[in-house]
Amino acid sequence: MRFLDADAVAALGPAAAVRAVSDALRGEVDPAADPPRVSVGLTRGQFLLMPSEAPAAAGVKVVTVAPDNPASGLPRIQAVYLLFDRETLALRAVLDGTALTTLRTPAVSVAAVLERLADRPLRAAVVGAGPQATGHVATLAAVRPLEDVTYLVRDPSRSPLDAVGLGSPRADEALRAADVVVCATSARSPVFDSALLRDDAVVVAVGSHEPDARELDAALLGRATVVVEDVATALREAGDVVLAIAEGTLDADDLVPVRDVLTGGVAVPADRPLVFKSVGMSWQDLVVAAAVVARS
Repeated sequence: MRFLDADAVAALGPAAAVRAVSDALRGEVDPAADPPRVSVGLTRGQFLLMPSEAPAAAGVKVVTVAPDNPASGLPRIQAVYLLFDRETLALRAVLDGTALTTLRTPAVSVAAVLERLADRPLRAAVVGAGPQATGHVATLAAVRPLEDVTYLVRDPSRSPLDAVGLGSPRADEALRAADVVVCATSARSPVFDSALLRDDAVVVAVGSHEPDARELDAALLGRATVVVEDVATALREAGDVVLAIAEGTLDADDLVPVRDVLTGGVAVPADRPLVFKSVGMSWQDLVVAAAVVARS
């Protein structure tokens, strides 16, 4: 049994992580067969248990959510990943789960939208300034050239990045010009006016996995092709989707599973926005963890 720390996980690299996700979806991994995550309440927070099984391995990510931690200078969310042999269920490796999440989430996003990203320098607007915001930029840069990246946040004075305030003229200009928009925030209501976006914009939203929280407004989902990891999971956990359906701008039958996009089962039109809404699923951790272990 091996322990792979954050550096060992990151060493896989974003491009290889994108390939691992793409290959899994084009192969034998069906997100619809993935078990739902399990939440277990604790005195000071909760466990999130994310088990999955693939042809090559089985595994589970154990996530802890401790809301009071930031006041003590500790992370609110921490995680560890356990990778098992599929046949014997013997423990093969323990991985830094936080680093794994940071790597796999943007890999899934980029794999989902890659075919719609033009093979030219792209302009990106990124709402958020945390690890997922910067991780998505690094992953985009690994597969496409980036001409410009603008980080958009509520309070630029609190950001370690050279960020622009949401709602400012510069922010609106960045959104109007963006080829790709990434939303990676803890917001519970829409973070910008989607009327600013072009009809050929690609939008990724990864910030929430609760049915009453969203980063995108209903109007955007109503005029976009909406791709999700799995329809049942999205209807259970993706507030951007759930609330747009409740407000009558989106129909559940219009949701497109990401596996259908990568296998060519559904053609994504180029004349309307593409939205990929991710809530995070267990199979994603498993296929990227297996790739990390294989590389090491």
